[in-house]
Amino acid sequence: MVIISSREFRDHLKKYFELVDRNEQIIVQRGMDKAYVIVPLNDADRLSVNEELIQTVREAEEEYSKQRTTRVKDPGDIWESIL
Repeated sequence: MVIISSREFRDHLKKYFELVDRNEQIIVQRGMDKAYVIVPLNDADRLSVNEELIQTVREAEEEYSKQRTTRVKDPGDIWESIL
């Protein structure tokens, strides 16, 4: 774990991003009472911040709650249930 000031982080961004890429935990101290952890995003994180995906899931949940769904009878032949 590396604890650095916000100024140090700003002055040496590349260095600290490379450390994070090597699984080093970086904590950036800002003032006396604020601190931030720098971590890389994984694929699951990227999905959770994708607003378009989140909206699509919310719409699907709404359709499901209104029972506006199609039950797939045979997973081997999805099109038979849809068409």
